[in-house]
Amino acid sequence: MNIVPHIAKGARHTIGSRIENKFLDLLELAYIAYFTEKDKKSEKISKCILVLDILKFFILVAWESKVISSRHFEEVATKLEEAGKMLGGWKNSLVNPEKKNRNL
Repeated sequence: MNIVPHIAKGARHTIGSRIENKFLDLLELAYIAYFTEKDKKSEKISKCILVLDILKFFILVAWESKVISSRHFEEVATKLEEAGKMLGGWKNSLVNPEKKNRNL
């Protein structure tokens, strides 16, 4: 969310606010998914993944239209990619609970 202040004022209230709202939506959905019953958790995580993909799209559009710098794009894209891997792993652990990557 630290890229929104670096967006020009004209775009800050359009795509900038959409990006900020999607970040907040993602946080909210992840929180809800964490506390959801196990049988409904996969559905909530799928919604998180969808919001994350929309957020990636908005970030890409902002970068392609030169609203954010390449440095900010790279920084955020790396973090979003990592979050996507975490959400995917979380969902896969619910679908295949016996295939966890833990050696205990």
